[in-house]
Amino acid sequence: MTTAATPAAADLATGGPPAAGPSDRLRHERRLGLRLSAPAFIVMILVTAYPLGYALVLSLYRYRLTDPSGKEFVGLKNYATVLTDPIWWSSVGTTAIITVVSVLIELVIGFAFAWVMYRVIRGRSVVRTAILVPYGIITVVSAYVWRYAFQLDSGFVNQWFGLGDFNWFGQRWSALFVITLSEIWKTTPFISLLLLAGLVQVPEELLEAAKVDGATAWQRLWKVVLPNMKAAIMVAVLFRTLDAWRIFDNPFIMTQGASDTETLSILAYRQNVTLVNLGAGSAVSVLLFLTVVVIAFIFIKGFKTDLSQVRGDE
Repeated sequence: MTTAATPAAADLATGGPPAAGPSDRLRHERRLGLRLSAPAFIVMILVTAYPLGYALVLSLYRYRLTDPSGKEFVGLKNYATVLTDPIWWSSVGTTAIITVVSVLIELVIGFAFAWVMYRVIRGRSVVRTAILVPYGIITVVSAYVWRYAFQLDSGFVNQWFGLGDFNWFGQRWSALFVITLSEIWKTTPFISLLLLAGLVQVPEELLEAAKVDGATAWQRLWKVVLPNMKAAIMVAVLFRTLDAWRIFDNPFIMTQGASDTETLSILAYRQNVTLVNLGAGSAVSVLLFLTVVVIAFIFIKGFKTDLSQVRGDE
């Protein structure tokens, strides 16, 4: 006479309960996401793979457009030359200063703007439009406006603050101040938009429960709001860091790299376009791309955010 095996007996026979796998909904969303993103991904690969591959090849040669017949394979010598050049490390330091300062300030101000846009009731559309206006201005136009405002001969900032003939772009730190300030003004609305999306996902029930339990406004912010916005903060900081690390327009228009304000993108531009040194310029471009990849990897691993939990997947 046979008896049906109980679940416990089946578990013992198989070594334990079956491992929990992704739900049918999650598998379906993954397949749908792959199908929807595949065309754009293929186009992106076709558009970017050849230039990137060609730059990688050129970086292995000593090659100047002024001497095309002198093209010579040198292997990794261009990379060694770039990495041992003080100009490269100076550009890395300048880029890092602009990136760290601008992103940190943008994160604080962007969260304040996001909170205002989230909480305001009357005139919400007017407030959001006013906050987002700087982001709608073309970066080149914005950079020219800021340069005009701080110029020695035609700028009005010196007149307003009684600074006389102070040359903002003649010294490294004052020039970096103007460049960073213009970057913060231009891109803070972008961070505020991303953080606003995170604020909308914070359950009001949690805030009300924390308030009933006697939590102060700061405690609700640190214990409820920010933990539930972790994914939005990661996306905002990651996107802005990668964008700021490749900054080109503002410093190029304001100083063109003078006064020790040359960023990595300007260094690559100067080697490739101004000096037509395609070998060294391609090496700088490849190294810039690799630093972007490393920064993205560090951020993603450092935040350790499970985006599937944010979507509500089981």
